[in-house]
Amino acid sequence: MTSEALRKILVAGAAVAALSVVACKGNANNDVANAAAAESAAASDAMAAASAAEAATAAAASDAAMATSAAMSAAGAAASGAAAANK
Repeated sequence: MTSEALRKILVAGAAVAALSVVACKGNANNDVANAAAAESAAASDAMAAASAAEAATAAAASDAAMATSAAMSAAGAAASGAAAANK
């Protein structure tokens, strides 16, 4: 073998090694990006759940306030009717 043929084999081997390193680092970067995306999605889901719970709590509080108001109005009307009947 001539030195030129050996040089070509050496360069080809170095190119394959460089491509292997790049390919492996690319997967590592993808794994990190995928993990970050998964964490972001989980945080987003948690925020959505908290928002839904807050909305449900606000709706329940509103419903309770309306029920209390209606009960007080009914009690006031009953008291007015009783007072009018006593006259």
